[in-house]
Amino acid sequence: MNENKSNRLYTFCLLLFCFAIITNTAAQSVRISGSVFSNGQQPLEGAIITIHPAKLTTLTDKKGGFYLNQIPKNTQKLTVRYSGFTLYEMNLSLNENSNVLPDIFLKPEVKELQEVIISDGYTARRKKEESLNLEIVNSSYIQRNLGGSLMQSLQRLPGVKTISIGSGGSKPLIRGLSFNQVIVVENGIKHEGQQWGADHGLEIDQYAVNRVEIIKGPSAFMYGSDAIGGAINIKPVPFPAKNVLGGSIDFTGKSNNEQFGGSLNLFGRNEKWFFDTRITAMDYGDYRVPTDTVHVYNYAVPLYKNHLRNTAGREMDVHGSVGYITDNFKSVFYLSNIYTKSGFFANAHGLEPRNVDTDLHDKSSRDILMPNQEVTHTKISNTTSFQLGSHQLETQLGFQKNFRREWSHYVNHGYMPPVYPADMYAPQDLERQYDKEVFSVAVKDQLAFKNHQVTIGINAEQQQNDINGWSFLIPAFKQLNAGLFVYDKIQLNDLWLLHGAVRFDHGHIDMKQYTDWFQSEISLNGETRSEYLKRSDDLTRTFDSFNWSAGVNYTPGQLSLKANLGTSFRMPIAKELASNGVNYHYFRFEKGDPNLSAERSYQLDLGMEWQENKWSVQLSPFLNYFPNYIYLNPTSQHDIYYGAGNQVFEYEQSKVMRYGGELQMRYQFLKNVSGEILAEYLYSEQLSGSKKGYTLPFSPPASVLFGMTYNPEIKNLQDTYFSLDYRYTAQQNQIVPPEKKTASSNVFNLAMGTKIKAGQQDFIISMQIQNLLNTKYLNHTSFYRLIELPEASRNIILSVRIPFLIHQ
Repeated sequence: MNENKSNRLYTFCLLLFCFAIITNTAAQSVRISGSVFSNGQQPLEGAIITIHPAKLTTLTDKKGGFYLNQIPKNTQKLTVRYSGFTLYEMNLSLNENSNVLPDIFLKPEVKELQEVIISDGYTARRKKEESLNLEIVNSSYIQRNLGGSLMQSLQRLPGVKTISIGSGGSKPLIRGLSFNQVIVVENGIKHEGQQWGADHGLEIDQYAVNRVEIIKGPSAFMYGSDAIGGAINIKPVPFPAKNVLGGSIDFTGKSNNEQFGGSLNLFGRNEKWFFDTRITAMDYGDYRVPTDTVHVYNYAVPLYKNHLRNTAGREMDVHGSVGYITDNFKSVFYLSNIYTKSGFFANAHGLEPRNVDTDLHDKSSRDILMPNQEVTHTKISNTTSFQLGSHQLETQLGFQKNFRREWSHYVNHGYMPPVYPADMYAPQDLERQYDKEVFSVAVKDQLAFKNHQVTIGINAEQQQNDINGWSFLIPAFKQLNAGLFVYDKIQLNDLWLLHGAVRFDHGHIDMKQYTDWFQSEISLNGETRSEYLKRSDDLTRTFDSFNWSAGVNYTPGQLSLKANLGTSFRMPIAKELASNGVNYHYFRFEKGDPNLSAERSYQLDLGMEWQENKWSVQLSPFLNYFPNYIYLNPTSQHDIYYGAGNQVFEYEQSKVMRYGGELQMRYQFLKNVSGEILAEYLYSEQLSGSKKGYTLPFSPPASVLFGMTYNPEIKNLQDTYFSLDYRYTAQQNQIVPPEKKTASSNVFNLAMGTKIKAGQQDFIISMQIQNLLNTKYLNHTSFYRLIELPEASRNIILSVRIPFLIHQ
């Protein structure tokens, strides 16, 4: 009995003690509650509520409400996370036992905002994990430096230049290499146009570009052959946020060629499906140069009001994408159609530049007369990625059609008939036509284990290029390229990252026979007879190559060092193997060599980057050796059968040594004032062949850019900037005859911009004044530099972007 009383007393005391503890704990904790809404006042279910420093979490209910019991009084902060919305943070000061927080409204994570946030972190991360030298820019950079084409907008970067023709077309030049030595990748698909010609621009809509990676040096392991000089990787736009419908409008005007145009973008997404569309239109007139006379091969050509007659053009681009996204599966279809029509400088095309109807051309600066070119580039692709166990798989399927026509009045030369035959297979004014169709497939598998990140991939591409027109330069052909690669990143520790890659490539090309449609007179053994000349024989060539690459990254603190050593190769293209005709843009006869071997390269890339307080320094030297570089060599011969005595240029191979580098330095003088220096240098020399001791064509001279930027803080304005660039370009005395030396130049460019907020609407305004002092100078990498045509006169560019949100 006493024992039972004792047990009951013990139990009572224990309960009393527990009650005291609970009461004391309750006295030291509180309860909070609240609700979460979108800025459209719609309740958000499933938002993650976290309190700090305890890191206790809960989810909102269907009405957006939440509550947390027994929260420590020392709770200092509350955060709210919800997919498609920016992170919300609230500082807390809890005194009462029950706290009802004010309603929380989340802001949508709109696409334009994503670009800025992702770009900075993405750039630093990509540079640290890439052993090759890399430059990354986003759409804001492109708008701020907007040129006539995408590549003209990027040429402020050291080591990146363009081969430009007119004001609307250009092709990339990376460290002095271009044409089929540099590739362009858009949305993961290698862009295939008629990139072998200096007059063949890049069919890319720069308004549709979100982020661009410029890889300097051989990049063939991920992208395949032709990346022997580098790659321009145009990344896809980010997926829209969930439950958002929005877009943007761009307007652009340019004073020099009186260009006007713009682009409209509309995107939207629910939980898993999204779409993204864009339409771009541009129209421009003849552009102006700071001279009233140019000399086309010693013939003086007067210019009416400084206009380069017949360089007007127009462009119409349409883009669309649709995709399905989950946590472990993504599939996106892309469709684009780029159409451009632009004129060639009338006095620099054909066999007789003096026979130009100047009165007709000078009536209007906006008409597009002959000679001109029309290009339609259609691209359809699908990219699908999914998780399969520890494997991240990605497949890419693509189809491209590049349809290019060059129109010019029929002019008989050589033994061509004086009157164009009525029964000809080609229209009378169709000088040349190229119709290329390309099918491509790529499969990539990424696997991470221990400290390795392994990528295994295979890609293949089949293309067919048909020809038409009354003029011949290259034959029709079919080509197959396929490659297999393995790439491994080894993270030894926080300081050291190793890279290793191997790749095998196979290439096969079949070229068709071509015979003139007219007869030529042939003299043999004292007899003269007429026959149809064979310009190109049936030809089949096969190329195989094994290549490797090894690199290392070392990042001790604020210093980053990198090195990469490797090989790459490029199989010769149809023009190099089998061209046999007059190139009217250059007034020369070009002849291919069917026995050319594949171009091979050995390259060492080094990189150093250092950041501390106000300083940022980046140095990127390189050394490059070609045992069999392919180039077009001018000979002492002149063609016989095609009139005008055109000089014969033949494709040959030689040993070439190249070295140089880029330097970037930035310094923050004051809070709102910064300066930068961007310098580049390239030296190249042929070590064998008939041009031993000479450099390579289109070798850019050394240059340095000094830039100053002022970012004032102005009420009601954001991201305001004023910048002044001064570029000094050294003279280029290292040339390949018949190239001419280029004098040095001093050019100033001015830029300014800001973001204006009117209510809930943003207006992003950018303005440039290119060639501020209207300087007359020659660009050594310009297509028209061959006729000593100076660069464009002063050009004022105004760009306005209006992002909008319809629904979220």
